[in-house]
Amino acid sequence: MPEPIPILITGGTVLDGTGTPPRPDTPVLLEGDRITAVGPETVSSAPEVSGAGSDVRVIDATGCTVMPGLIDAHVHCTFDDVQSNDELFFHRDHTLAALIAARNLQKLLLAGVTGFCDPDTLFSMGPSLRDAIEAGVVEGPRMATGVQALVTAVGGTAGRLIPDTGVVGYAQVVTTIDEMIQITRRHIKYGADWIKIHATGSIPRHRGELLAWKLEELKAVCETAHELETPVMAHARSAESTRACAEAGVDLILHASFMDDPALEAVVDAGAALMPTFTFLANLTDYGHLVGAGAGMKDVFRGEIEATAKMMARAHDAGVPLLCGSESGFALTPYGHWHAREMQVLVESVGLSPVQAIACATANGAIALRMEGEVGALVPGMAADVLVVNGNPAADVTVLADRSNLRQVISRGRPVDLDRPWPTRAPIPGEKVANWAARSLTRDLLG
Repeated sequence: MPEPIPILITGGTVLDGTGTPPRPDTPVLLEGDRITAVGPETVSSAPEVSGAGSDVRVIDATGCTVMPGLIDAHVHCTFDDVQSNDELFFHRDHTLAALIAARNLQKLLLAGVTGFCDPDTLFSMGPSLRDAIEAGVVEGPRMATGVQALVTAVGGTAGRLIPDTGVVGYAQVVTTIDEMIQITRRHIKYGADWIKIHATGSIPRHRGELLAWKLEELKAVCETAHELETPVMAHARSAESTRACAEAGVDLILHASFMDDPALEAVVDAGAALMPTFTFLANLTDYGHLVGAGAGMKDVFRGEIEATAKMMARAHDAGVPLLCGSESGFALTPYGHWHAREMQVLVESVGLSPVQAIACATANGAIALRMEGEVGALVPGMAADVLVVNGNPAADVTVLADRSNLRQVISRGRPVDLDRPWPTRAPIPGEKVANWAARSLTRDLLG
């Protein structure tokens, strides 16, 4: 693939993603997949640009913000806006799922996402999708991926749909420490960037999720993965599980719901990062009624956000990196629509400034891509993933939620075609659960 034409962006206000204040009228030079200069020295550092004519593409960003592309650290790119676990586990075809995932990746780019992490994928296809993107076979953002989520026989959030042994959907059941070590090694062998643990599970007749792993089991996975230079992330939706994951050596803890003081202390001591992934909860709370979501969960999820947000603010103040993840891939978080919402929740509920929240979705997101110091910031030497945005997200992060505000999305130094039609498709036979009726036809309904 030939090198992209150099790009000179002029006149824009640079928001570099590191948490520093915006810099008005600051030029940016991109050469290949690298940012080579930012600031007054841009043209002088590349004198061929000033008179190069057709050899350089010049973008006038006057009145716009120039910033790093968004990194969504929690996307399920193989789920396809699924409505239920039943549908996800039992109504998907291997080949179709891969083809549809490849098409959906375009939606992320069109929404300004230039990098994402997928913790667990259907049919173990994550590494293949990542490699196809890197080879130019599939158009998509930079991708880091797990293979499947490791769960104990308790299961995860899918309850009894998870079998006692084996594999279903995104889940790999592990029942002994020896098996946990073996499967961790196998996932790394087949290309996992991350090992994902589903540390909590839903238990019948119990409200909320419980820790479903012993500490020594969590440690066995972490030690095995770390020996093979692979980090570990974990779904943890309780204070106990957050603390256990941190003590076991988990590198990135997802949700960390209801984190308490001992759990926060463990996270700080371990040097772990947190990804609250509020977007799914916030969408169900605020907009679930628009799509027929169960009304009973609204107050539960609102309470979870409020309780967790307070501790996330304390974690941020303590220097814990916070990452942004939308959990796109479900009907409540469809691809291309909600990748910027996490920043809004971090501002409104956690109390971060817009610039701090943007850093969580850019510079901090590099942790999920395993590319720290390479992506996520608009500074020389970093990868050329850049947005040119109408408006001022440093004052209002919701500017980034409206795709019409994206004037340019540059991925790997190449402009993305934003004028193309939004990817759509017709339903595929058998992919949805087909109910015979919405309720039972009892005789009393006849009047």
